[in-house]
Amino acid sequence: MRFGSYIKYSVRFLFLQTLLTLLTINYLNAVLISKEFCEQCVGNSFLLQINNNLWEDRNRFFSFIPEQYINIDIFAAVFIFVFLIILYSTKFYTYVNELSFSIDRNYLDEFISIYLLWTTTFIIFLTMFRVSHLISRGYLFIFTFIVPLILLLFRNSEFLSSVLGRSVTNENSITFNLEDDSIFRNLRILTFRNTLKNFSNIDLVDSEKVIALIDAENKKNNVNLIVLNFNSTNRISEKLESFLVNLNKKVLIISKDEMIFNNYFLKRDESVSNFNLTYFNNDIQYGSKYIIKRILDISLSVFGLLFFSPILLGIYTYIRFIDGNPSIIKQNRVGLHGKQFKMYKFRTMKNNAHELRDNLQELNKNDDVIFKIENDPRLLKGTLQLRNWSLDELPQLINVLLGNMSIVGPRPLFEEDTKLFSEKYMRRLNVLPGITGLLQINERNTSEFETWYKYDIEYIENWTLYLDLKIILKTPFSLFKSKTKGI
Repeated sequence: MRFGSYIKYSVRFLFLQTLLTLLTINYLNAVLISKEFCEQCVGNSFLLQINNNLWEDRNRFFSFIPEQYINIDIFAAVFIFVFLIILYSTKFYTYVNELSFSIDRNYLDEFISIYLLWTTTFIIFLTMFRVSHLISRGYLFIFTFIVPLILLLFRNSEFLSSVLGRSVTNENSITFNLEDDSIFRNLRILTFRNTLKNFSNIDLVDSEKVIALIDAENKKNNVNLIVLNFNSTNRISEKLESFLVNLNKKVLIISKDEMIFNNYFLKRDESVSNFNLTYFNNDIQYGSKYIIKRILDISLSVFGLLFFSPILLGIYTYIRFIDGNPSIIKQNRVGLHGKQFKMYKFRTMKNNAHELRDNLQELNKNDDVIFKIENDPRLLKGTLQLRNWSLDELPQLINVLLGNMSIVGPRPLFEEDTKLFSEKYMRRLNVLPGITGLLQINERNTSEFETWYKYDIEYIENWTLYLDLKIILKTPFSLFKSKTKGI
């Protein structure tokens, strides 16, 4: 196990230790106390009775423990620690192997395993320290479900990611030379994902053809995983290898013999059914990284919607007054990994503005991808300032809350724009699109897509939570430096 994995497991262990200890102590004191029993207690409280029992046990069995530690809260904390040690020693909880075989697409089996282990150890704890007959059985039954749910939630990033909006069961894969009845279709990494298409009898040595097929499918669908079955071939061309590594997706390579790569990169190799499996995940916003970003996005979007609510209401009323409904429009945009979504904006143009786009192509002074017109005749009266100050984009905070967008990321474009992307441009779709980004704080008025792409790739290759915070803090100042036009 790598050093980084030890750090990750240790942090999660300490977090669960703290969370479950506080939960157990507070639930024990506030809920589990049997009111019927306490009414029968004369001049004595529930906790005092428990602690008296602990004192008796201390004097009989473990007198070596200092007196100041004879307290049910401390015993509960020690119990949680011991339980987590037992739990972490089980392979089913600490390790999720995506390259193992699986026929189940739900979490029920995992929950039952955790539930049985927790309930057994907790009942033993209550019985051993003579607590079981002093508590409410109904609330105890409820508590046996609460902790396993928390443990399942934080078992790995997969479950929490699904709660925050990115479920593995909603991800898609494309496969090459993988038969319908192949045993590898039962791998967990494929079982949990939807297979969009299988390309059969493809010569994977022909890198140009493979890249073209992946690129074409990538432009049409939301693709998260690519599986290539090389069979007896154990060499991959340098061009295809570089393309797959820089694709920022999950890639699984199957071969009878160990694959020979041209460069060193982080990957995992396993042997399954006499085949060699090579797996690497260069998905930038996945797992714990995605969770951190989503928590930041949810917090900021909720705050932003509350803080800007008077402005949102004012703009909504103004547009409706001068041009009727709708004040807020929904546009089809392309998001993470090519997934389409409805992006919200205040309507600053005539209702049929997008339909008039083809008739105004001669006025477009930009490149083939970006469509912008100076003094656009489609604009409504008084809405130019909304666009200059990016106020028309405030409804996109709803998209952030829904998980379609992030506060920070590349600007989402139309589907017809995405079809014009070359292979290298497609990389900008491998992170959540955002309201602001490096482009917005550096060259807001640029009309060259190469400049857009430059900042998008810089963001992708250097993404950190710190970078997001830095961009967010700089965005208000960039509004004063230059005028911006929405897209």
